[in-house]
Amino acid sequence: MQNETTELTDILTPELVLVRAGSGQRLANYIIDLVTFYVVIFLLAIVITIFSPSTIVDAEAGWLGSPIVGRIFYLFLYALYMSGVEAIFKGKTLGKLITRTRAVNFDGSKISTGTAFARGFSRAVPFNPLSALGSPCIPWHDKWTDTVVIDEKESQLL
Repeated sequence: MQNETTELTDILTPELVLVRAGSGQRLANYIIDLVTFYVVIFLLAIVITIFSPSTIVDAEAGWLGSPIVGRIFYLFLYALYMSGVEAIFKGKTLGKLITRTRAVNFDGSKISTGTAFARGFSRAVPFNPLSALGSPCIPWHDKWTDTVVIDEKESQLL
């Protein structure tokens, strides 16, 4: 594994140049993906309410009525959503598509489905978003899965 303070541009071969996405791009990714997640959840809740109104009422009155259980439930859904999107689109999310970034392994290869799920569920760890503060921006879900989010405009992949 690479030293955290080492820039990825130190990994240079004729075929591979990886340039880490900037903090601003990472923040934009997070905000866009979080808003997208809440829109998806909202639309899903509307569909469930249309077809089975008692499901929503029962969930909020019962097990989702507890703030802690509700928070854990939404963290799980967020992890599942991010895992699924990154697995299907090989390291891309809507935020990464807009900012032209991508999650890749340190060797520049596309992430596997297993890695996407590890990244997604690492995001459910409390305070993970705060781990992205700093320069360079290396959040826990990148460290723990040996992945990096790169700027596709500046990077050259194999």
